[in-house]
Amino acid sequence: MNMMILFVVLSVLVGITLGWIIRWVYARFQLTASEQKAERVRQEAVREAEAQKKEILLNAKDELIRERNQQERENRERRAEVQRYESRVSKKEELLDQRAAEYDKKEKDIAFRLSSLQKREAEVSTQEETYRRELERISGLSAQEAKNLIIKNLENDARHDAQALLNKIEQEAVLTAEKRARSVLVSAIQRIAAETTGDITVTTVPLPSDEMKGRIIGREGRNIRTLETLTGADIIIDDTPEAVVISCFDPVRKEIAREALGRLISDGRIHPARIEEIVQKVTHEVQNKIYEEGERVLFDLGIHNMTGDGIRALGRLYFRTSYGQNVLYHSKEVAMLASMIAAEVGCDRELAKRAALLHDIGKGVENDSDQNHAEAGAEMARKMGERPEVINAIASHHNDIEPETVEAIIVQIADAISAARPGARRETLDNYVKRLENLEGIAESFPGVEKAYAIQAGRELRILVDNAKVPDEEVKSLARTIAKQIENDLKYPGRIRLTMIRETRIVEYAR
Repeated sequence: MNMMILFVVLSVLVGITLGWIIRWVYARFQLTASEQKAERVRQEAVREAEAQKKEILLNAKDELIRERNQQERENRERRAEVQRYESRVSKKEELLDQRAAEYDKKEKDIAFRLSSLQKREAEVSTQEETYRRELERISGLSAQEAKNLIIKNLENDARHDAQALLNKIEQEAVLTAEKRARSVLVSAIQRIAAETTGDITVTTVPLPSDEMKGRIIGREGRNIRTLETLTGADIIIDDTPEAVVISCFDPVRKEIAREALGRLISDGRIHPARIEEIVQKVTHEVQNKIYEEGERVLFDLGIHNMTGDGIRALGRLYFRTSYGQNVLYHSKEVAMLASMIAAEVGCDRELAKRAALLHDIGKGVENDSDQNHAEAGAEMARKMGERPEVINAIASHHNDIEPETVEAIIVQIADAISAARPGARRETLDNYVKRLENLEGIAESFPGVEKAYAIQAGRELRILVDNAKVPDEEVKSLARTIAKQIENDLKYPGRIRLTMIRETRIVEYAR
């Protein structure tokens, strides 16, 4: 039994010893393999590094060779260029030597001639002295006395000839100036190619069908009343097939009404709230168009450095008329004429053109004042920082003050030419528009009146009253007062109907 146990213990010890020996041999084998692998990797890395080194050296040598060749080529080209310069300089030096030799030869020739002339001059002086003494002996006068007598006779003859020449020049100048002025004006008129456009107070909006007329009128006329109230234009719906007529003396209101009505027809949604939204949007777009029109005219004429207020004032002239003539087109035409005339007579073209374009800018001033348009335009140009010459030309174009420059007179001439062309103006239309403006101005002068619109060719005046300032019981008395003021201040055929509109709006929000 004991032998068995001892045998088992020995077997275990022998097994442990063999296992440890086997493990140690295996680990040693693994270490040897790793060292061999590391050595192989190191040798390969060394070989790869040597190969890369050789490759880099080869590339460096190639690059050095290429740079050396490039440098040699550049050196050869520079040497060739230097040789060409040297050859050119040598030729110039030879040419200069030849010219210097020619100049020396000419200098000697000139010196010889000068010596000959001096000798000849001495001989002539001697002969002159001899002749002078002989003349004094024959005439019995000294040289100074003879000289004074000759000078006096020459002076009298010169004065007579000068006076005759002066009279002839004055006569020719009068005739030439008249012909020249006529030629300049005719040339400027012939070269101008502006169109004659007359603004009218009526425009037509086409309809897709006659059924749209009922929708425009609305229930109990609400839609058409809202549109007329917001735009200040007269919407005429009659028997004309598939068309609605918009009548208004103010072209800005007419354009807003036309565009708003066209959009409402295209949209199909026609009710007071939508009408108010469209009118506000169109009004904003028209203001943008005013600025664009001002910029377009400045671009067409090549005028720069204009302030924003000046551009807007010019753009407002697009919607203004004078005797039926569009004021912006008239101003552009006057600028072109002034530029041509200034070029013909030799004046400052840019100054004349700028002053001519701005001569009626006072008609585009937004604020109301007692000044005429020439004074208002000069004041606005002064605020815009324009030159004094431009301000004087604007203020004097109707001879309210004296013109100080030739360019100011040219502006007057160009303005008269543009206004006098056949078909350019219609005075009856301007008088009609002026009467409607006065009619609206009288109503708007009363406190509590927000806006007044003259419609139906001036036969009706619609007045919007501020409900916060004028209560219901005072509206009738205000209408009577305005009517009496119109009767006293204006002359008109027939009678004028006053329609007072007082609207109360209450807005509340549910939160």
